[in-house]
Amino acid sequence: MTINTFDTIILGAGAAGLMAALTAGRRGRRVLLLDHADEAGKKILISGGGRCNFTNLGTVPDRFLSTNRHFARSALARYTPRDFLALVEKHHIAWHEKMLGQLFCDVSARQIVQMLLDECRAGGVDLRLGHSITDVSRGEGFAVQTDHGAFTAPSLILATGGLSIPKLGASGVSYSIAKKFGLKLTETRPALVPLTFAGADLDLMQPLSGVALPVRAKWGKIGFDEAMLFTHRGLSGPAILQISSYCPPGGEIMLDLLPGKDARGQLLFGKTNRPRAELRTVLGELVPTRLAAALAPDIGKIGEIPNKRIEALAAQLSGWKLKPTGTEGYAKAEVTMGGIDTAGLSSQTMMSETVPGLFAIGEAVDVTGWLGGYNFQWAWSSGFVAGSSV
Repeated sequence: MTINTFDTIILGAGAAGLMAALTAGRRGRRVLLLDHADEAGKKILISGGGRCNFTNLGTVPDRFLSTNRHFARSALARYTPRDFLALVEKHHIAWHEKMLGQLFCDVSARQIVQMLLDECRAGGVDLRLGHSITDVSRGEGFAVQTDHGAFTAPSLILATGGLSIPKLGASGVSYSIAKKFGLKLTETRPALVPLTFAGADLDLMQPLSGVALPVRAKWGKIGFDEAMLFTHRGLSGPAILQISSYCPPGGEIMLDLLPGKDARGQLLFGKTNRPRAELRTVLGELVPTRLAAALAPDIGKIGEIPNKRIEALAAQLSGWKLKPTGTEGYAKAEVTMGGIDTAGLSSQTMMSETVPGLFAIGEAVDVTGWLGGYNFQWAWSSGFVAGSSV
């Protein structure tokens, strides 16, 4: 054995790679963790506004999108949000539940990265940063060539993530390696991403940039009740990011700007009881003032407006149909939809069904969670089962 031979090599020191490394290290495996970046866990550090939304207590399999909707079930059951929370508490990291089961650090996302690094160190993981991969081949085991030399191991874990947020170093290296060894890929696209618009829709939205309000965003039967934000290119905010994962390119979304409220009834009540009030004044008590002015700029007193026109406005408020022209792309996407096809992986171990010793985990795989800690939980769960199997 040479100094460059290990039991397993993990490519990518992000959330999934760190979890796989510390899990394998705990089991006494000789683990090499490689990353081309100069710092581990860069995506963790910027998540949750710098406080890391590290999991979600509401994690269930049907909150993950995949060509095989049952694939994530096994890993999520074997390593749960409570398991990761136990690790957080073991390291005395203070946390809080913000909303909808989302758990955040009280202080800093850097605490999560340090926790993972400490666990890797305790397991004897050999972490090498600033190593760019130049080639990966397979003979009796796997040989990874880097600009700092070659390394070999009988197992290889692909954990380099997807294509989202390229400024942090995201690349398609896991996809390239998977294809080289004959693994299939599903179509990839930005997910959990702001939507862009054009024409009259954008003309309305641009002056409203910065305006936020609670909405229900729907695509088909799927809907999310969260905040929406107008931007200079279209729409963003949690509700929009969520629905972006479901709405296909060229699809249509529907927005309820008054979720849980009777828009028609409230406007007609205003007409009956305050006939001399401007329509935008009455409307401004239901939605943000700037939005009300945009929807009813010069319509006049509500008492003088025909009921049909009021009902048409109410219908728009409760069911505003919009067709995005695109998205803000991978630069603004939280995650990548699609990736390494789960049909070629074991849901029990994350190992390839056709290439023994080759594993794929985290965002590199065709599993995409909802916004709010779900994708981190997938990283922890898939990393754990792979690290338990090498």
